Amino acid sequence: MRKNTLGVLLWLRIARFTHQSNLLSNEFLKQFGITAAQFDVLTQISNYQPIMQSELAVKLTVSEGGISRMLTRLEQEGYIKRKQDWKTKWITLTSEGREKIEEVFEQQKNFQTSLFNDSLTKEEQKTLYKLMTKLQKNTEGKMGK
Repeated sequence: MRKNTLGVLLWLRIARFTHQSNLLSNEFLKQFGITAAQFDVLTQISNYQPIMQSELAVKLTVSEGGISRMLTRLEQEGYIKRKQDWKTKWITLTSEGREKIEEVFEQQKNFQTSLFNDSLTKEEQKTLYKLMTKLQKNTEGKMGK
């Protein structure tokens, strides 16, 4: 077996952390009756509403089909409202959706922050943020080609 490159080891470490963080978030968010993915969708809608369904899919890096399934579930729960304007679907939060994000946002923010505060200094967190931003911009550039 060949040795992995540093790039592969970094990619694996980032993927594993992301997976573990999502598992921990899903467990934490059970008490509020939502998943990490639903929290992300509600947060994005809250920040950008009204937002087109296609724009939301891009922001969340999911397929059109994937976002449609997520939104159907959130609509059934009464958290969002979809409005069809010819070929464009506009998404907004309902009052129940606003209440849910208000109930959960600070709690989830504190939970996620603790994952970093428990293991990294503020300076290390700033450095990691700068490096991850640099990596993300590079991959976004490659996706745009």
